[in-house]
Amino acid sequence: MPRRTSRTALDRLRTPGRFPGFLKSASVCVLIAGLLSPLSQAAAAADTATVEAVVANDYCGGGCSDILPPGQNGNATLAQILLNQAFGAQPAHAEDQLGPYADLAKGYPALTDATINTFFNDASFGVPADQVASTLQPAGRSDVTIVRDKKTGVPHITGTTRYGTEFGAGYAAAEDRLWLMDVFRHVGRGQLTPFAGGDPSNQGLEQQFWRTAPYTEADLQAQIDNAVATNGARGQQALADVNAYVAGINAYIDASDSGRYFPGEYVLTGHKDSVTNAGTIDRFKPTDLVALASVIGALFGSGGGGEVNNALSLLAAQQKYGVSEGTKVWESFRERNDPEAVLTLHDGSFPYASKPDDAQGEALPDAGSVAAEQLVYDRTGSAATSSATGASTTAAKTAVTSAKRGMSNALVVSGEHTASGNPVAVFGPQTGYFAPQLLMLQEIQGPGLSARGASFAGLSMYVELGRGQDYAWSATTSGQDIIDSYAVELCQDDYHYLYRGTCTAMEKIEQKNAWTPTTADGTAAGSYTMRVWRTKYGPVEYRATVGGKKVAYTTLRSSFMHEADSIIGFQMLNDPDYVDGPETFQSAAQHINYTFNWFYADSEHTAYYNSGDNPVRATGVDAEFPVWAQPAYEWRNWDPTTNTAQYTPASAHPNSIDQDYYISWNNKQAKDYTTASWGDGSVHRGNLLDDRVKRLVAAGGVTRASLVKAMADAGLADLRAQDVLPDLLKVVTSSPVTDSTAAAAVSRLQAWVTAGAKRTETTAGSKTYADADAIRILDAWWPLLVKAEFEPGLGSDLYTAFTANLPVDETPSAAHGPTGAHAGSAFQYGWWSYVDKDIRAVLGESVQGPLARKYCGGGSLTACRDVLISTLKEAAGRTAAQVYPGDDLCSAGNQWCADSIVQRTLGGIKHGNISWQNRPTFQQVVEFTSHR
Repeated sequence: MPRRTSRTALDRLRTPGRFPGFLKSASVCVLIAGLLSPLSQAAAAADTATVEAVVANDYCGGGCSDILPPGQNGNATLAQILLNQAFGAQPAHAEDQLGPYADLAKGYPALTDATINTFFNDASFGVPADQVASTLQPAGRSDVTIVRDKKTGVPHITGTTRYGTEFGAGYAAAEDRLWLMDVFRHVGRGQLTPFAGGDPSNQGLEQQFWRTAPYTEADLQAQIDNAVATNGARGQQALADVNAYVAGINAYIDASDSGRYFPGEYVLTGHKDSVTNAGTIDRFKPTDLVALASVIGALFGSGGGGEVNNALSLLAAQQKYGVSEGTKVWESFRERNDPEAVLTLHDGSFPYASKPDDAQGEALPDAGSVAAEQLVYDRTGSAATSSATGASTTAAKTAVTSAKRGMSNALVVSGEHTASGNPVAVFGPQTGYFAPQLLMLQEIQGPGLSARGASFAGLSMYVELGRGQDYAWSATTSGQDIIDSYAVELCQDDYHYLYRGTCTAMEKIEQKNAWTPTTADGTAAGSYTMRVWRTKYGPVEYRATVGGKKVAYTTLRSSFMHEADSIIGFQMLNDPDYVDGPETFQSAAQHINYTFNWFYADSEHTAYYNSGDNPVRATGVDAEFPVWAQPAYEWRNWDPTTNTAQYTPASAHPNSIDQDYYISWNNKQAKDYTTASWGDGSVHRGNLLDDRVKRLVAAGGVTRASLVKAMADAGLADLRAQDVLPDLLKVVTSSPVTDSTAAAAVSRLQAWVTAGAKRTETTAGSKTYADADAIRILDAWWPLLVKAEFEPGLGSDLYTAFTANLPVDETPSAAHGPTGAHAGSAFQYGWWSYVDKDIRAVLGESVQGPLARKYCGGGSLTACRDVLISTLKEAAGRTAAQVYPGDDLCSAGNQWCADSIVQRTLGGIKHGNISWQNRPTFQQVVEFTSHR
């Protein structure tokens, strides 16, 4: 049996000081000397004959570029890890894309088409002969070759058979990300702590994902069987591809084990012995890929949830104002279909999850009765510490919120408005920053496969975001609601419920985890049991009473038990014989059941499609709130055995071909298309893109460089300062500002707005912001002014309830989302639209879709001004150390560092932090010159 000694709290590998004494100073050098004798595979491969990779039908003409920091190489031997920890040395290609990525923040103003690849990689197919770094035929196979280029080390996989091609893809993935893949297959199975150590962050991570996808091994296999059985020949091909891919992964595990160049984290976490090589790296199996997919789907592709929180804020509003007026107030803050919201589609209406005229089946909880379902039981040792229980609380909140954060942007302009007459696109996913990165680059060429781009590690049998021979595609998270909450009435006891009139036992799913200290994670021994109660309506999330009846609130997700289904859509996107234009692109995207916005560009056309299995709800059901678990309120044609239902047709999903331009930054897709998250109002970070691209299109002659500039400029803007601060200052200066403190603050803020309202360094590498005082003032002022503006009118209970639906602020320095602080993504969720609408109303300006009441100063301009000035003075008096209190990386008061981006360590290699950008992690710049 494989040895299952516990492993890392991965973040504890951050600094050399984390290692125990025997791994410090001179001892490190001795260990390194002893460990350098086994040749790494990369070194061995470099000595073999090199050949030029096959270039297959590349129609981009040098106009395709991409970037993915920190670097392609996400594996490191123990010697390389020790060198990095002790001296900062980097393995080859571990961070060679980080510098160019970071440099764009100050380099973009002078960007030209000719200099794009100073900041991006050339994403042409193939490798020029003089740029071949290594050539490998994995496991001695003659039907596949992996060529790596000198500049970035990206694998270019060329196969003569389909099996060989996919075998090579699996082998290359393991070469670059084996440790990361191993981590995330354990996250998906709820088994991270036994595998990677009991650090509280690891406890929180496994709890966050396992509560939403508590699958047994049989469940994982059933999802594979279903995807194969329901997709004909493509399903069979997908299974064959997965089997070949897994075989490639396992071939690398065997080779690296015998050759002793496997990732060093296996030694540091007790799974392998550096001297005797004893121990085992568990081989992969197809169900591991489903577990991986469940994590990625939960992070980026599962819109919805939050119905119980919605109910709580509605009840608070009704308690404050009465049922009728309270509902109006609630709806005005919800902004389901705000007429001022920025839209991806400029025309058409796509009604979905709309407010019914007469809601039916609502199951709102009795006041004070809601309690979150307990997940963790039987805590022992370090699992019972306050930091461990705190991590559990955070994980629970993250798992059930509708506010899925930080996911991607896109800018696409039709050829009608470009200098060349060909469409131009700049797009990519905003997936956070990790070391190694969750995504990995590859080129894959073989029978029925022709693409280059990024895929999530362990799921790279196909390119998931990238380019084909004459087209490119990308995605942003869409967030439409595919998750509903049902109130199941309890019977007999707390673990039985009424299902269609029959008292039915809930299914208990448990995962027992235990860990002990390792070299990499010194967390003391501990253990706990995670327990989820599943019903036919999904896992239980809350307990409550409704009208005095005891109920459990469950969450039913249309992609639950269908994590493998999207493989068919990705298979199609990689198939040059399938995708030959915008219509077939849209058809491929329709086979992806996760909630994404998909964008497309070739040499003649652009296109957009919103994917996801959108359930058809029963007439009268309001998707915003829990409903009774009764047949009348179930999804149409819902089969609980397979969790399938009737879904809205493709034509009902927002879709378009050849619109003048498209932008997306997780904003509202189209008129009447309701997304699950709050905040689609008059001010959204999508406006930062829309304003800039609209100006480019109006001027005409858009180029690759000008579109990159628009993206980069938006990526440095402070949304609050650009779109809300001018009106705030209009109120403040409606009369002369006589207070010297307030006047000085106003002067600094006005100067910042005039300069462009950006958070940018004075010069590249200065690590000091231009307009630093103004930025500090606004960062301190925003939460103060929002509370002073709204809490007096709403009352503390309703104000608190609304902040649970939508956080007040999301600055770059805030700790938010699944990646915590230093994550780059910012200004997605906040009260900027509420402030904007309220302040404009107080100023007497026209507001479409206003809030139900005026809040600032009770609607009085004079009183509102007093509120703003008093809070501004308080903010101006706060020191940098108070506004930016510091953390493990940054000293208190270091504003630049507080904002900076960190590649969060998921292994033994660490990287320096870079200046803040609000930008996709993987990004493409594409302009095709011709078509097949």
